[in-house]
Amino acid sequence: MSQLLIELPQTLHHQLETLAQSEGVSLSQYITFALTRQTTLAYTVRAVPENDLAQQRTAFATLLQSLGKVSFAEIDQVMQEREVVAAESGLTPEVVKLLQGRIAQQQHSA
Repeated sequence: MSQLLIELPQTLHHQLETLAQSEGVSLSQYITFALTRQTTLAYTVRAVPENDLAQQRTAFATLLQSLGKVSFAEIDQVMQEREVVAAESGLTPEVVKLLQGRIAQQQHSA
């Protein structure tokens, strides 16, 4: 996991703390949830007109070509070299499941 030090206006910090308390999670967990939700929304596929769909397919194909090809051996090597860190103590499987459910609920209502 990475760490990020950020300065927040006092009012925003207080609002985030209040929201985290109302959800029964730590401030760190709530901010992670909020950022994950916002990031997920940025990648949500929305219905588009047919002509825009062709442009998206072309852009996606171009993106895939620019990424290049990687062998399974290269993937294994990267996975073995990655930094392994302990999970945040409060991030239990129950909390993860709760957050995933809330994200899914928000996606369905959006």
